[in-house]
Amino acid sequence: MNDVSIAILCGGKSSRMQSEKGLVLYNGIPFIEHIIAAAKEVSTDIILITNSTDYDYLPFEKRKDIEIDKGPLGGIYTALTYAKHQNCLILSCDIPLIEASLLKLLFENENVTATVFKDTDRTHPLIGCYSKKLMTKLKVAIEKHELKMMRFLDSVDAEFITIDDHRSEQFRNINTVAALNELTNK
Repeated sequence: MNDVSIAILCGGKSSRMQSEKGLVLYNGIPFIEHIIAAAKEVSTDIILITNSTDYDYLPFEKRKDIEIDKGPLGGIYTALTYAKHQNCLILSCDIPLIEASLLKLLFENENVTATVFKDTDRTHPLIGCYSKKLMTKLKVAIEKHELKMMRFLDSVDAEFITIDDHRSEQFRNINTVAALNELTNK
């Protein structure tokens, strides 16, 4: 499993959370540290895509967005640019419930350029494995300002892994104060 890079996207405006999402505490530990703990079971080649110095306390490579204000596609483009390996596991910084056992499912078919999870409600493009083979298509989409993740995934014939059992709870984006309160009050 060590032949994959991992990039955690720590960008975004965090306006709904009212603070840096990756540093919000869950069980007394920042979200980012929960995610890193799961990610390290997949690979130790971890980079953080962030324009903030708030993550400087973590001993991982940090990279700023190459294309500013281009949303998740811009973050994925930056991640693939700096990834040491052909494939890069992309994770958002607001999924503190994610576990390594689920992430490992993304690597069962190595010939796919993009593999992401979906559940009964939606697709989760920021929990996925992306190949460097997508670099040109990502750059074109960014230049044309075609930044919709689902449109991009459809254009590259991504593989979708459906999880429709209790494990789908791990996909929960905790990106609002209300979602955080609901999580901590369980």
